[in-house]
Amino acid sequence: MSTQQWVTVLGSTGSIGTSTLEVIALHPERYRVYALTANCSREAILAQCLVHRPQIAVLNSPDDGQWLRNELASAGVKTLVETGAEAHSVVASAPGVDIVMAAIVGAAGLLPALAAAQSGKRVLLANKEALVMSGALFMQAVESSGATLLPIDSEHNAMFQCLPLQHRGGLEQHGISQLLLTASGGPFRGWSQQALANVTPDQACAHPNWSMGRKISVDSATLMNKGLELIEACWLFDATPQQICVVVHPQSVIHSMVAYHDGSVLAQLGNPDMRTPIAYGLAWPERIDAGVKTLDLFQVAQLDFEPPDEQHFPCLGLAREAMQAGGTAPAILNAANEVAVEAFLEQGLGFISIGDIVASVLDQSLTSTVDSLETVLDADRRARKLAQQCIIQRLR
Repeated sequence: MSTQQWVTVLGSTGSIGTSTLEVIALHPERYRVYALTANCSREAILAQCLVHRPQIAVLNSPDDGQWLRNELASAGVKTLVETGAEAHSVVASAPGVDIVMAAIVGAAGLLPALAAAQSGKRVLLANKEALVMSGALFMQAVESSGATLLPIDSEHNAMFQCLPLQHRGGLEQHGISQLLLTASGGPFRGWSQQALANVTPDQACAHPNWSMGRKISVDSATLMNKGLELIEACWLFDATPQQICVVVHPQSVIHSMVAYHDGSVLAQLGNPDMRTPIAYGLAWPERIDAGVKTLDLFQVAQLDFEPPDEQHFPCLGLAREAMQAGGTAPAILNAANEVAVEAFLEQGLGFISIGDIVASVLDQSLTSTVDSLETVLDADRRARKLAQQCIIQRLR
């Protein structure tokens, strides 16, 4: 490649963002950082700016932004610092940007990811909530703008690698019978209900295979992360919930599989390292060094598979039901879950109460057709308020 591509990393200080910058650093001849954005991790984004020298850095708080300006000026770095939620969307849709890594966690990542899609970028989607909350709107934006959408979640990236290049229009017409979505099972696989009732935040954040942020780690422990991935896969691959089978695979070596009508099952294997799908997304359809060792099958030695335990981990079933219900139901599910997880991490809500809160909010909420972004955001706000009320009652 003779010319460098400009990359914006949304959520640069999180685990996906830092891994993205590691891959970019391996290929300075191919990629340059246009913008880095973070919520409030000012020391972390300062360190990244000193190394990568982006054109723009974004923080939410004006005070954090001024601190960053002063520190960069003292270091002689000319990075422009912007602040506020809207600035994330501005750098995601800037004319000079070629690639956008959408790695802001949660609903906060929806608008910047959508802005990137609407402006026709190559969008590396690591924020599953963008599709969970507004799948129809997001996919319409991709189609209308001519954007390239590449999934970065390891499971969806694996499916993408195992699917035909043209897979839109329904799986059946491409000879595909099923998408097999793998799950590690989280740190509490096989635990009793009594043991789950005493789970602490630190235990829930200690994933056995992957290094992730606290919110995603809790989602993995409840299997909500797999539920959100099921919804995301439906939108990405034009599939129904019935065409997706979740398979617990504790080793996290097979990242997902695609089953075809002729009996073939194609799988993508690799070490559990997010730099592999990130590198694939950055260079697609080429392949570049990701800094990841090749999988040693002799060391792995054994691969295990089992069905998910939806009795003890009901969040997966709740997500499937929300996708089947359609409309704003997935956005309501996501909002309730985000509030419940935060309450578990910060307010003492019990681990098994997370699913209870989500189920209660879904039961009490009216769903509607997603005809605009405002409809989605309104459903999100209402669900958050209701979830907070449910949590207050639970903690009394």
